[in-house]
Parts: sequence; C-alpha cells; structure tokens
Amino acid sequence: MTIEVRVPTLGESVTEATVATWFKKPGDAVAMDEMLCELETDKVTVEVPSPAAGVMGEIVAAEGETVGVDALLATIAAGEGAAPAPAAAAASAAAPAASAGSVDVMVPTLGESVTEATVATWFKKVGDNVAQDEMLCELETDKVSVEVPAPTSGVLAEIVAPEGSTVDAAAKLAVISGAAAGAAAAPAQAAAAAPAATSTGKDIANAPSAQKAMAEAGLSADQVTGTGRDGRIMKEDVSKAVAAVSAPAPAPAPAAQAPRAPVAAEDEAREERVRMTRLRQTIAKRLKDAQNTAAILTTYNEVDMTEVMALRNQYKDQFEKKHGVRLGFMSFFTKACCHALKEVPEVNAEIDGNDIVYKNFVHMGVAAGTPQGLVVPVIRDADSMSFAAIEKAIAEKGKRARDGKLSMAEMQGGTFTISNGGVYGSLMSSPILNPPQSGILGMHKIQDRPMVINGEIKIRPMMYLALSYDHRIVDGKGAVTFLVRVKEALEDPRRLLMDL
Repeated sequence: MTIEVRVPTLGESVTEATVATWFKKPGDAVAMDEMLCELETDKVTVEVPSPAAGVMGEIVAAEGETVGVDALLATIAAGEGAAPAPAAAAASAAAPAASAGSVDVMVPTLGESVTEATVATWFKKVGDNVAQDEMLCELETDKVSVEVPAPTSGVLAEIVAPEGSTVDAAAKLAVISGAAAGAAAAPAQAAAAAPAATSTGKDIANAPSAQKAMAEAGLSADQVTGTGRDGRIMKEDVSKAVAAVSAPAPAPAPAAQAPRAPVAAEDEAREERVRMTRLRQTIAKRLKDAQNTAAILTTYNEVDMTEVMALRNQYKDQFEKKHGVRLGFMSFFTKACCHALKEVPEVNAEIDGNDIVYKNFVHMGVAAGTPQGLVVPVIRDADSMSFAAIEKAIAEKGKRARDGKLSMAEMQGGTFTISNGGVYGSLMSSPILNPPQSGILGMHKIQDRPMVINGEIKIRPMMYLALSYDHRIVDGKGAVTFLVRVKEALEDPRRLLMDL
C-alpha cells in the first residue's frame, strides 16, 4: 500500500513553503511520526512527520522547491511488506516482554505552528503511583500552557525530560510502568521507533534557500547563527545577519539590551533571578514588534456610565435568572464597538503587504490577565451575538484562560481587541496594539466626577476611554469618529437596540 506525504497546514495566511531539508532518502526505513523533511515559510519552519511506518518511496518535491498547502511531497510504501525501522526492530527483538508493562508519556499536540515546548512543572516524581488522566506535568509554549495527563494507571518509572528542558512536538517525557499490556503496545512501538529519527538520515546541512541567500549577500556560514533543527541555518537567519551587518555601527543599543549595571555584592546576594517563561518572552517580543512596525497613536474620550449602570441594575437579576450568567459591562462595550466598527471599517481592518484587508465580521479579542501573563481569547462573530451569548462567552473563556486551558485556535484570528484595565484600578492608559489588528479599546475604572449637565454641576460616574490605532491605515478622523460612536451608544444604550 502506498501512502502519500503531503504539505500540512502552514498557519494563518501562509499558502506556500520551500522544501529546506530531507532527512530521509528513497529506500530508507521510516517509523510513524518520524521526521521526514523540513519546510520553510516566511514565518516559521515546519517539520513534516511520517504518516505511517514503512519504506521511503519517491521524493516528489526536491530540496529548494516551492510547494503549496496539501501539495504532494513524497510517497511511503506501507503495509506488511514494509521494512520496519532498524531501531524499532532491534528494540522489539531485544526485549519484547520488558516493554509490555510500560507506557511512554509523549508530548501532546501543541497546536498549529508550535514545534517545541518547555517542561515547566512536574506534579509527580519517580516512584509515585499515578491514575489514568491524572496530571503529570505542565508544558509551556510561546502561546499557551499545556497539561499532560497520564495515558494509563501505574507507577511513574522514569522522567526523561526534567523541569526546564525544551522538548519537541514528538518527544518522550516519561515512562509509566505497571500498565496493562494492551494499553502499552502502541506507545511502546512508538518509543522503540523514536531512536530511528536520530540514528538515520543524512548529515546536517543548511537550508538551500539559506545557502543561496548567503551567496548573494557574500556571507559565510560562520557569520550566521542558525536557529533551525540542530543549528541548521535557515533563510530568516541570513536575513537577520544581513540586517546586522548593514546596520549603522554608531547606533546605540536599546536600553533593554544594554549590559546590566554593576551590582554590589551584598545587594546581589539578596536578588532573585528567575528565567522568563516562554509565554512572557513571546508577550515581550510581540508588543515590541507592534511598536516597531505600526504607527501607534492614541485618542481619548470619556463616557458617562449613568444610563448603562441604571439599565444593568434594573435588569441584572432577571437577566441572570433567565440566562444563567451575570450581566456585566463587557457586553455593552462589545456591542458598542461592533456598532462603531460598521461605521469605521478601517479600525477593523489589517495591512497585508501593500493591501488593506477589510473584515466584514468582528472577531472580538478580550484581553485577560492570568497568573502566567496576558492572553487575548477571541470571541468569534461577536457582531451577531446577543448580550447573553457575549457574557457567556467572556465568562467561559476568561475562566479557561486563568486555568491555562485555552487552545491556540481560541487566541487567533481576532480583528479588534478590548482591554479592561479598570478592573485593576487604572484611571487612564494607552494600550498597545495586538498585531496585525489596527485598533484596541482601553477601558478604565468608573469614578464619580463633577460634570456640567445642562448648566448645572452634577456628580456622574465617568470612565475614560482610550483608542490606540495604527495611523498607517486609520486616520485621526476615523479614530475620533469611532470613539464618539462608542460614547454615544453607551450614554444612550437604546441606540444599540435601534441600530442608530
């Protein structure tokens, strides 16, 4: 039987890739999930695993070729006649009975475009009894935290990846012994085949596209730091090296990269140094990238919350009784933003190269602070949802965000974001864009202030609003108009019902 190896999903908005390196050649034995080749896109490097065990057949897309999503890369001869991977055959011949009572704990699916994770915490130690589905450890990726459950009951016999180690998407984390033979069969075969990935294949070589780029730039391999598999130089590594060489020498280093100031010995003894989590590193990088890329400007306004608060107080008990969720302010703000985005569509758009992509829908990102850092779960098609549906979605996603249960898919594809700093007491702030979005609304605390109403001074519950926007696509008129429409909708909520 012939199995086709095709280009996997490459990620949001990525339609093609370059074949960088083949780790196998025709005639080689391959194990299921063993890495066959590596693809390069303009954003990430993607490893292609084998969909089945067998023998490598024809390589259709050679190194250096450009291929689209779902394009045919190679074929594998699978079935009873296929030769097993040498390491797998040796392992099964050497100790068929020893592996029958043990199960390997493997890295679970990490999500689209995520190829590695860091082992953050082990909840069990070697020798502990574990129950099936009991949490063994927690992994951190650059986007989410992933809990790893026990695949079976037994005793934790070995921890292969200790805390702090970085593991790839097909790595073994631990071994559980005392498991039923039937439950252990499939994982044991996968574990036996795993060494074949490192013991076979060709010598490490830089990506063809990187070789070409280095030749064009006149750089040698020792001038470029490789970030690919096993230190392989990728195309983006060459681009970074070229930028570093061409950058003006006198430019001062950014403050964040400046050498640390000298610290007295007695002070250093009282310091605590903690490595940044992958999530925190990603947050730092994305926010700085947003400042470096977008022309961020912020406009401010204030809103009188009297009518929204009165409407909420009047109906909150009936609302909760009927819908099973509390009526908060976020549904009002979400509805008001969706209403304003229809009038000012550029705030809901994004720049893609030399094009502006207008979105005829609103996928609302709602920024949420968690113990691990800031995450932005996305409520899809918020413009077509009711108040109750919005409140339920925010409550459910907020809880799972705090528990680290959000998937990557739930944090992708947002078109606009709302950030509520008021829950922490913020009176006024300037939020940073969540790229590639062009707008983010900052909410703040509600504070009683004296206001002039019809010539009289009255105390009103006021909130400052801040809209940060990308001035490359949104003009000042559009930004101000958007914020005024949000203010009008909140100060007279009946306008939302009448679409005014």
